[in-house]
Amino acid sequence: MSTRKIIITCAVTGSIHTPSMSPHLPVTADEIAEAAIGAAEAGAAIVHLHARDPETGAPDQSPERFAPFLKVIKQRSDVIVNITTGGAPTMTIDERLAPVAQYAPEIASLNMGSMNFGLYPMLERFKDFKHDWEQPYLEGSRDRIFRNTFADIEKILTTCAENGTRFEVECYDIGHLYTLAHFVDRGLIKPPFFVQSVFGLLGGIGGHPEDVAHMKRTADRLFGSDYQWSVLGAGRNQIPIGLQSILLGGHLRVGLEDSLWAGKGRLAETNAEQVRIARAMVEQLGFDVANPAEAREMLALKGGDRVNF
Repeated sequence: MSTRKIIITCAVTGSIHTPSMSPHLPVTADEIAEAAIGAAEAGAAIVHLHARDPETGAPDQSPERFAPFLKVIKQRSDVIVNITTGGAPTMTIDERLAPVAQYAPEIASLNMGSMNFGLYPMLERFKDFKHDWEQPYLEGSRDRIFRNTFADIEKILTTCAENGTRFEVECYDIGHLYTLAHFVDRGLIKPPFFVQSVFGLLGGIGGHPEDVAHMKRTADRLFGSDYQWSVLGAGRNQIPIGLQSILLGGHLRVGLEDSLWAGKGRLAETNAEQVRIARAMVEQLGFDVANPAEAREMLALKGGDRVNF
């Protein structure tokens, strides 16, 4: 077990947090590129990427927003680039799929089910906003469904099939594992599966250790040795759930998409800071972090020379 390599993924900006919540949240293409490269230098084998409007910081899934930072990251790092198909819950499936269809990354995120996606509790903590879109975006999540129907999932899988893009399969609840098993049975997704279990978002499974263990047991029963398991814990759950994953044989994801913090009451100043915390935890437990080449082998990725950016 001590020879097992741990994959650290870093989700550098996402679409959950808004710019007023932290001055350190990457917004512009230059900021996103520097955040991704810094995370890779700190030990992340994979960077999970969203784009934002550089003026307002609003989530923006147009392919042209991705191009500037994709090129810079590829020029300066061998890190594995993971492009979201989640985008934001306010977007259509075609909008969310467009960057992955155009750029054919090695790996893309893929949510395994429609769900309530409650961001509005953050309004209890954050009161002052710099941009007009922020408060309505959070408040609107009271009455918003994050759509990922069977047809949507099938469209993403089939669109990406010819490009050789594999998936970070995001499972926010136990039922999402069974949805993945359904598409496995249909032959639309092939092993090894990279299952990213998500804990602590309102509308999905909680962050209790029993929730984490239940998710792992279920995935083991459904997929056996055909998958690599990783976790992300929202907010203060990030490091405790990451620790539990390592002890259960899995990997972990950090980054300002998932948590703005680097300790109790202390905002993370960079994504790299969170990666360093995760790496120190991995190494203190007697493991090594996987480099991009090792992660590519574990996940059977096509390689950075076969992307369209």
